[in-house]
Amino acid sequence: MSSRSPGHGVPPASLSQRDLETCLLAEARTLPAPAYADPAFHLFDQQAVFARSWQWMGRTAEVRAVGDHIVAEVAGKPVIAVRGHDGVLRGFFNVCKHRAGPLAFASGNARQLQCKYHGWTYTLDGQLRAAHEMQEAGDFDVRDVHLDAVQVAEWQGLVFVAVDDPGVALEQVLAGIRERIAPMDLTGLQFHTRVAYEMACNWKVYVDNYLEGYHLPHVHPGLNKLLDYRAYTTHTAEWYSYQHSRVDGTQGPYAGGDAHYYFVFPNLMLNILPGRLQTNLVVPVTHNHCRVLFDYYYSDTESEAARELIAEDLRFSDEVQQEDIFICERVQQGLGSGAYQAGRLSPKREAGVHHFQELVRKSYRRALTGKD
Repeated sequence: MSSRSPGHGVPPASLSQRDLETCLLAEARTLPAPAYADPAFHLFDQQAVFARSWQWMGRTAEVRAVGDHIVAEVAGKPVIAVRGHDGVLRGFFNVCKHRAGPLAFASGNARQLQCKYHGWTYTLDGQLRAAHEMQEAGDFDVRDVHLDAVQVAEWQGLVFVAVDDPGVALEQVLAGIRERIAPMDLTGLQFHTRVAYEMACNWKVYVDNYLEGYHLPHVHPGLNKLLDYRAYTTHTAEWYSYQHSRVDGTQGPYAGGDAHYYFVFPNLMLNILPGRLQTNLVVPVTHNHCRVLFDYYYSDTESEAARELIAEDLRFSDEVQQEDIFICERVQQGLGSGAYQAGRLSPKREAGVHHFQELVRKSYRRALTGKD
C-alpha cells in the first residue's frame, strides 16, 4: 500500500489492505481494533470521512434573517454559514484571507463579516470590502480577495455543510426519509434544548452501538419494555440505515405509534417519534474520546401536559444514554486491550453495523486510491 494518499491524508501504519476489502453481511468481520484504538486513525478519519461528507451544523431557524450566521468546526476546520441579502445561505471557511483570523466567534447576526483579529471586512457573500491601512501594499486590490467557499444545503429545517467534495448531493443522501415519516413534518417542530455527553470511546464505537438493537435486552431494560424487540427491524439505503419499531404508548413518555431511528453517514442520528425529534451528532475529539450532542424538538413545548412529557423524555433519555456510555467505554477498553482484533457480525441483528462499517471502508478506499 502506498505510504501517502492522493491529497486526503496519510494512512495509519496499522491499516492493512485486507481491512479495506468489502464483504457480504453473512461473511462479514468487524473493522479491526486499531481503527478504534490507534491514535493515527483520528486524523485519518477527519480527512477521509468527515471532510468528505455532509455534516449537520445547525438549524434553519438560526439563519432566517439577512446577516444571521452559524459557526461550527467540521473535520477540524472552522466554517460559517450566513444568510445573504439575496436570501441565499452561503458557507465559507471562518478564516480571514489576511492572517487567518476568525470572522465570527459564535452564531449571531451581523451586517457584514468582520475579522476579529485586524478588522478586515467582507460582504455577506464573501467579497472583501475593506482592508484598513493596506494602501501601501503593492499589487493589492480588495476586489481580488474573496473568502473560500464551502458547500451548504438545507433539509427539513436542518443546515448541512461539506468542507470537501462529498461526491453526492444532500438530497440524494437523505432520499426517502421525508416520504417515509410523512405526514410528520420535521420543519414544524420547535427546538427545546441541547444536552452534551462526553465519553471515553472512539466515535465509531458509539455509532456501532447505536446501529443495532442486539444489545437492548442486556443493556437497556427500561427501553426494551417500550420497544418490540422481536419486531425490531433494520433497513439500509445508500447513505443511511433505518431502524424501526412500534412503541408501546402505555409504559413510557412517548405516544404509541412508530419509532423511526435513522443513522445518516457518518455521524448523525435522527430519532423520530410522534410529535418529537431527537438529533444526535457524534463529534470525534481524540481517538478514544467523543462528544455526542443531543438536540430535542417537539410539536408542543408550551402546554402543561407537554412540559411534563418533555421532562420525562429528558429524564428517560438520559437514563438510556448513561447505559450506553457505560457499555461503550468498556468496549473501548476491550478494543485497546490487545486481546481483540476483529469479530463476526450477526446477519439478523447487525445489518446496520455492517452497512456503516462498509461505508467507512469505502471512505478509506476513496482517500487512498481516489476510487470507491
